[in-house]
Amino acid sequence: MTIQMLTASVFDDRVCQLGEGPLWHPLRQQLFWFDILGKRLLTRLGDAQTVWQFEDYVSAAGWVDRDTLLIASENGLYRFDIRTGHRDLAAPLEADNPKTRSNDGRADPWGGFWIGTMGIKSEPDAGAIYRFYRGELRQLFAPITISNSICFSPDRRWVYYCDTPKRLVMRQELCADDGWPVGDPSVFLDLRSEGLNADGSVVDEQGCLWNAQWMSSRIARYSRDGQFMSSVAVAGKQTTCPAFGGPDMTTLFATSAAVDLPGDGQGLTYAVDVGIKGQTEHQVIL
Repeated sequence: MTIQMLTASVFDDRVCQLGEGPLWHPLRQQLFWFDILGKRLLTRLGDAQTVWQFEDYVSAAGWVDRDTLLIASENGLYRFDIRTGHRDLAAPLEADNPKTRSNDGRADPWGGFWIGTMGIKSEPDAGAIYRFYRGELRQLFAPITISNSICFSPDRRWVYYCDTPKRLVMRQELCADDGWPVGDPSVFLDLRSEGLNADGSVVDEQGCLWNAQWMSSRIARYSRDGQFMSSVAVAGKQTTCPAFGGPDMTTLFATSAAVDLPGDGQGLTYAVDVGIKGQTEHQVIL
């Protein structure tokens, strides 16, 4: 199914310097997202807005149970209690490197959690992509400058990821038994000729990839073989990451960034009903 051009509307009007990591919690029916540079976790339920302030950069999360998230920060993965705001360290993440922070991340179908890192000042090749699974944090891909687009196909065969400055979205086959990479990655999308910057991505129920494209005011949908299908317009020019949610999983949410680009609509969080179901976010098993 190919949709016509849609335009997202404002879901939440709080300005994020670097909005990222939107997560629809399926048990709570609630969206959570981050302002990385603001060191905040945000959510809303109906008209009620909540924010948690941290002392370190936080960027991505997976859900563990109704009241617990696994949150990625600049120095670790933490169990976070939504009710109390308390967090406990689950695993250190480049804790000995003060020049890096976490960035894009997502839970996989086996209960693992993939997380990318990058330089705080986007230093070239300062980051990597890791997987946290059954208590083990293993580095998978390095070096990475700006880790993004971590998402999974509904048949559990593929993980997608990118290093944004390279303008290539990669596809890596996964072992059916435990979800570890098998063989070498290959190019899924080559956006160099179009000058597009791949940021965060999510895969819908049909296996099509939706990619937020930094500085392009849009989220583009690509078929399972990498062909452009359609796009959603977003007022936030620096669109960072999409997420599916809503009661029927057809709402596409999108975060954006206001950093270095002041103006109306920048740094807000957006939503639009695209009429296509997304996958329910996988549970992190600790």
